[in-house]
Amino acid sequence: MNTPNKLTLLRVMLVPVFLAFLMIEQIPMHYLFALIVFVVASLTDLFDGYLARKNDQVTTFGKFLDPLADKVLVLAAMICFIELGLSSSIAVIIIIAREFMVTSLRLVASASGGKVIAANMFGKIKTVVQMTAVITIMVCLSYQEFFTLPSFINLPLIANILMWIAAIVTVASGIEYLAQNKHAVNTTK
Repeated sequence: MNTPNKLTLLRVMLVPVFLAFLMIEQIPMHYLFALIVFVVASLTDLFDGYLARKNDQVTTFGKFLDPLADKVLVLAAMICFIELGLSSSIAVIIIIAREFMVTSLRLVASASGGKVIAANMFGKIKTVVQMTAVITIMVCLSYQEFFTLPSFINLPLIANILMWIAAIVTVASGIEYLAQNKHAVNTTK
């Protein structure tokens, strides 16, 4: 297994570590540690793609697992934000629905013609917007562990706005993705 694929697998393995820090309040500075793990996991996304292209190590496995690893990491955080009262469940359901739709399209394309549909630029922008929203919320949560947020900062409101922005970008990228790959779905079979 090449280094980019190992980095992708590392991102998946960091998800339970991130979740433990995010949700177990008995761990001192748990939000700060969750933030650090999330940032490290997010950086593996940047490096695995860079290394795969630079060293000509792009694989079918990597094309499929890399976007899936991103989804697992980001969606895990977003679902936890619902439990923490920081996100609308509707925004998260919209994001999850888009992710299932795109993943399903990838599976259909792969099964029907062996074609692996890699993430496009808008999909990558969507991932950056989602990760930025999660990191911003995590920074605020971490700050709250040490200091009181200024009274003008309403974290649940800010978090919800960020989640809805992520949902809108996610839907837009899904529509573009469907339009670009409509040929992958053969409605006659």
